[in-house]
Amino acid sequence: MAQFYSPKRRVTTRQNSPVLTLTVDNLDPFGQGVAHHNGKAIFVPGVLPGEQAEVQLTEEKNKFAKGRLKRLLSRSPQRVEPRCPHFGVCGGCQQQHADESLQQQSKAAALVRMIARETGVTPQQEPVIAGPQYGYRRRARLGLLWQPKQQRLVMGFRQAASSDLVPVTQCPVLHPELEQLLTPLRACLSALQVARRLGHVELVLADNGPVLVLRHLDALKEDDRQALQAFARTKNVTIYLAPDSDSLEKLCGETPYYQVDGLRLDFSPRDFIQVNDHVNQQMVAQALEWLSIQPNDRVLDLFCGMGNFTLPLARRAAAVVGIEGVATLVANGQYNAHKNRLNNASFFHENLEEDVEQQPWAAQGFDKVMLDPARAGAAGVMSHIVKLAPERVVYVSCNPTTLARDSKVLLSAGYRLARVRMLDMFPHTGHLESMALFINGSAPEVAAK
Repeated sequence: MAQFYSPKRRVTTRQNSPVLTLTVDNLDPFGQGVAHHNGKAIFVPGVLPGEQAEVQLTEEKNKFAKGRLKRLLSRSPQRVEPRCPHFGVCGGCQQQHADESLQQQSKAAALVRMIARETGVTPQQEPVIAGPQYGYRRRARLGLLWQPKQQRLVMGFRQAASSDLVPVTQCPVLHPELEQLLTPLRACLSALQVARRLGHVELVLADNGPVLVLRHLDALKEDDRQALQAFARTKNVTIYLAPDSDSLEKLCGETPYYQVDGLRLDFSPRDFIQVNDHVNQQMVAQALEWLSIQPNDRVLDLFCGMGNFTLPLARRAAAVVGIEGVATLVANGQYNAHKNRLNNASFFHENLEEDVEQQPWAAQGFDKVMLDPARAGAAGVMSHIVKLAPERVVYVSCNPTTLARDSKVLLSAGYRLARVRMLDMFPHTGHLESMALFINGSAPEVAAK
């Protein structure tokens, strides 16, 4: 999630502060209403643009303040009833009270404003890449906590700004196949002998069915293993056991996989995969279109993971080189390339935050570059991309702040920012993901569709 104000300044908490009557002007990407009073921006969760509210200030900084909603005086036509009974307590979602169009418009506008402010280039606002607003998450991690006084196991998500667990029986943003497991799974885990010594459970929906990873702090006895196997048979679930953060044992079931661009990618349940399959499919297709891959092209895929972009690129290019810092993902990328008979895709395990000049791929020439870095961005590799002088660069970002920073390097080198699209990868949350196309020199621009 992007930070749109600095959290490091000294905070003053106002005691017995007066109640202000404010009208919210717009919505920030985190779902907070933004009002203004005496020239200062005031962020108020739970209030939408156009709504008037009574607000009590809770924090003040030099240039902005935070407030708490006391009473809503008017309602926006874009206010909707949250679908989740845990909304407002669970920290997972922040915007279920705002309709789909408002969420997307506010994020897309924030993206354009940030890029324009940081780079001096105002990109054209394009249609958002989106999927269903609910039932989209194919991955979730739930905490497990034994309460000795109540003699019960709590399974749920963290509260907002707290480490406490919210017991969850429903989660509408989860894919229905995963949501349906919540109640029977808690019952199964509660009955285990090791119920008091469980850490968390991860749910992943592969294309061949649900996957469960159970973190247990004590060794499982045979009765518990049999109980989990019985649950797996009843619910058609693959189960992995995690006795520590590094180990993973498949108790039962099939190796999970997902498909993209007609390819099958096997993965370990701890591997990174995009949480929103609908958006991922569109994102990959858009990247392929923007890069305009030709049969003779050599393509570089940085921060490539297990090949989500690499392998679709290899179906079209002469050669693709993927660079990734996690060894297990590199191994899975190599395996999936072999399994899909893509002999023109090669993977390197390298740290892209170190000096890339000495890395084996760096001396090779590339026509196109694809990169999908983590939140920290790609500062360590941007200057080398410029040296490679590819015709096109597609940058997928989960942090508009680092996207704007890294864009400056390409713009200073003569690239033009041709296209930007927001990715609504995580509806109802403050995550703002996007993708951008940079074109070198006089290369032809991709027409908007």
